[in-house]
This record gives sequence, structure tokens and C-alpha cells, in this order.
Amino acid sequence: MKPPLRWLVPLLVIWAAAPFLMPHAINDLLVFATLYYLSGLGVGLALGQAGIVNLGQALFFGIGAYASAYFSTRGVPMPVGLLVGALLAAGLAALLGYGILRLHGFFLGLATLALGIMGHVLFFEWDGITGGSIGVGGIPQVSLFGFTLDSSERHYYFAGAVAMLATWVAHNLMRGRTGLMMRAARDSGEAALSLGISLHRLRTAVFALCALLGSVAGSLFAHYVTFVSVDSFGLMKSLTFLLVPVLGGMRCWPGMVAGALFVTFVPYLLSRLGDIHQVLFGLAMIAVVVVLPNGLSSIAVMLREAWRARRSVAAPAVARPGPQAPSHRPEVRHGR
Repeated sequence: MKPPLRWLVPLLVIWAAAPFLMPHAINDLLVFATLYYLSGLGVGLALGQAGIVNLGQALFFGIGAYASAYFSTRGVPMPVGLLVGALLAAGLAALLGYGILRLHGFFLGLATLALGIMGHVLFFEWDGITGGSIGVGGIPQVSLFGFTLDSSERHYYFAGAVAMLATWVAHNLMRGRTGLMMRAARDSGEAALSLGISLHRLRTAVFALCALLGSVAGSLFAHYVTFVSVDSFGLMKSLTFLLVPVLGGMRCWPGMVAGALFVTFVPYLLSRLGDIHQVLFGLAMIAVVVVLPNGLSSIAVMLREAWRARRSVAAPAVARPGPQAPSHRPEVRHGR
């Protein structure tokens, strides 16, 4: 599902005007929501299109963050660190995915969870690059063509532009032949095999794309916060990325945007209530899953159907011409 074209312009206007209307703290949360959306987009593609449950996205998020931190603190331009991290994450995902993607369902989820746990341990032990428990600080902010992103507003626009580009690429990919093969493999693997589709190769490519998006988000995260530590790439981060498509709607990008805003702003608002905020956040997630099984994106569907029903009721009835009455004029016969 995608929003109608007439809604895209108002949404872009709202997105562009948001930093000027919100305080600094909210702008900061909007940047994190954008990064969560970018990483969650990869998880949503893997889950919604190929049926791959990824509970280790924090591993690839951390690879991107540490790659950017390592190179940028040594004077290497930001695009180099981002590109190295993306290639490393995608290559590692392809290598590991070639083995674990033969699994399905809960077993695949456990395998990706194990990858996330092992990655967290490696980040902690490989202190020569990651800094271990101390972390890596002094990461420079993004600077492109002499223009430095030295404010949350500038980071918001830059991260948003990257997220829009990723959304456009993913949208076109899903609408093409690759997306059709992915849905065929997800819905009926045996039928896809009979059509000559290489299921394992296709699932591996999707998993690599998921890792690449997570790595890009991690690189932008490192340059925004200017400090990364192993605590930022644990299991909870992987669960957050998974919640973005699950709560929002894993088969449409507007739903994942809503999911990213949910996992970012709801805990922030509930934190003002004290230590009980985690319980309340859990209850809020349960309520979303129970009331909206298809995610937050179903709200838009409900509103659209209600609007159509209202328009159909309000529209005046158009009088249609009935059958033509028979003529009562006497038949005229002509003689010879």
C-alpha cells in the first residue's frame, strides 16, 4: 500500500516544516526516528517480502557505526567509512546468510538472534577498534562539500533525504520482477522452485540488503551522536528495529514510518511518568497488536474507507432514465 499522490505533497511540506515548529529535544528525537526507520526498513523488507525474521540487525548497525568511527577519527572522509561499513555488513550478511537462511520460522529467528549476541560480544572484546566498554569518542560530524551538519535540524534533513532515497529504491525493487519473485518465494516456495527461482540465492540477497540499510543507519548514527559504545548495539536495539515494521506494518513504508515514530516518541512521553513507563510501553505495544493486527498502517486504511463511505452517502443521487414508454400512436400501414 502506498499513499495517494495527492497526499505526498502535504506530507513533504509537513516533513520540511517540522524542525522549525518543534523544540530542539523533539528535533533530536525526529533524527533518531529517521535512523530507526532506515534500519527498520531493511528488517521490514526481509520479513514482509521474504519471510526472514532478523533479530540481529544491531550487529550490522554496529558495523556501520564502528566503521565510520574508525575511519573518521583518523581523518578519512565520511563517505569512505560509510561505504566500507555498508560493504562489510552486506558481505558478512551474504556469507552468514548462505548458511543460516536454509532455516525457517523460529529456527531462523534463533539463528539471527545468536548472530546479534555474538556481534555484541565481539564489539566488547575487539577493543582495538571498538574501544570496548570505553567506546569511541570524538567522531566528527558529517561534512560534505564544505558544508557541516552541526545541528539537529541539518542532520534531520540529511538523514531524511537518505531515508527517502532508500525508500524509493526499495519501493521500485518491490514493484519489479525481484519483488514478484520474493513474494512468490514467501507464499509458496515449491511453486517458486518450479518456476526456476533460486530461493536460497534470493533470500541471501534480501538479507544482505537488510544488513546494508542497517549499516548506513549506523554510520549516520555515529556521526550524529559523535560517540559510540557497545551498549548501543545490544539485543534491545535489534528488537527496536524489529518493532518498527511489526507495529507499523511490514509491507508498506508509511506504516514503518509510523512504527519508527511510535518506538521513538511513546517511550519518551511515558518516561515522564517514572519507573512504570516500561510497563506502560509494553501495554501500549500489546494494545496496538490486539486492536490493529495489521499494524498502525491499518488506521490509514480505516480512515480512507470511512472517507469513501461518507462521500458515497453525501453524493446526490443521479436520476437515470427509465425504460422508454411504448408509443400509443396507431400503426400506419401503407398500401401498394
